[in-house]
Amino acid sequence: MRAADRICIALDSSTRAEILGAARRFGPKVGWLKIGLEAFVSEGPSLVAEAAKSARVFLDLKFHDIPNTVAGAVAAAARTGASLLNVHASGGRAMLEAARRALPDGDARPKLVAVTLLTSLDSRALADLPMAGHPEGIARRLSLLAKECRLDGVVCSPTDLPLIRAACGPDFLTVVPGIRPVGAAAGDQKRIATPRDAIAAGADILVVGRPVTAAADPDAALDALVAEIESPA
Repeated sequence: MRAADRICIALDSSTRAEILGAARRFGPKVGWLKIGLEAFVSEGPSLVAEAAKSARVFLDLKFHDIPNTVAGAVAAAARTGASLLNVHASGGRAMLEAARRALPDGDARPKLVAVTLLTSLDSRALADLPMAGHPEGIARRLSLLAKECRLDGVVCSPTDLPLIRAACGPDFLTVVPGIRPVGAAAGDQKRIATPRDAIAAGADILVVGRPVTAAADPDAALDALVAEIESPA
């Protein structure tokens, strides 16, 4: 797999023209494009099919509701043309199992992954929640739950990867936000890593947004990101 195929560019603009322009710009150069809540709420399901003409789409809606509602939402999301969907692992076993049952078996279906902990949450932030503890340990437990429920993998912080890989094995898909190239600002992310460090720890797909899309020269920023991944240790 070429380095660029591991990259998922987050299309976080709010207008259809901007999103599809970015999809056409970056899609031929990377493996994945991500459409999140703002874009989906603003422009609707048809946006996914349009973006999917340029690259595979990760529809990042993080479903978290009662099992029946999530199952219906996953089934509907699968009809948009997305190749990757996600739910919150903290929705529990029944919700995760319902989400997986909403998708058919076979290679043609979208992959389904569970969000463990948002990369904006660190130990201090978790202290305000009933799941207080070490982020890595919580992410490991939620990853094991997702695997038991037959999901394809998880969305996790790069700092959680070693424990998740050890617990869930090499074939468990890891989608990793919080990627910051050397010298990039952390922004609102707290648990971050460089692209090379994340891949070394076991990342399959690297989700990158502002370090590329908000750069003065986005194409040069993407080229530099690929070069950073490919550079020798």
